[in-house]
Amino acid sequence: MKNIKKELLSIAATLFDLGQQVEKIVSILETEEERGALPIGARKRTSVKEKKRIPERSRITVPKKTAAPKKTTEVVSADTILNNIYTLISRSRNGITIDRIKKQTGLEARQVSNALYKLTKKEMVKTISRGRYIKKKS
Repeated sequence: MKNIKKELLSIAATLFDLGQQVEKIVSILETEEERGALPIGARKRTSVKEKKRIPERSRITVPKKTAAPKKTTEVVSADTILNNIYTLISRSRNGITIDRIKKQTGLEARQVSNALYKLTKKEMVKTISRGRYIKKKS
C-alpha cells in the first residue's frame, strides 16, 4: 500500500511537470504566431548546452510515520529462568512436574519446555518419566 501511494505521488508530480512543459510550449507557439512564422532555414539553432535546462521538479514530501512506542514487558534473561527452574528441580527429592514448575515460576509452557530442554542438553537435569524431571547427580 505504501509503494502504491509513493508511485501515485510520483506520477502526479510528473504529470504536473508535463503540464507545465505543455504550457511553455503553447506560450512559445503563440508568440511565434504573433511574430509570424520564421522559415526553417532562418531559425537559430541552439546546442544542447545552450538550451535552458528544465529545473528539477520539486519533490513532494511525504511525512514520515513514527514508530509506535514499544510495549515494555518484563524480559527475564534466559540464565535466570534456567537458574530458577534448576533450583526448583534440585529442591525436589522425587522430581517435579512441568505443571508444578509453571505454577511456581509463573512462566508459560513454551518457556518452561525450552528451559528444560537446555538443562537436559547441559546434562544438569534428567527425565524420570514423561513430564517429570530430577536433578542429575554429578
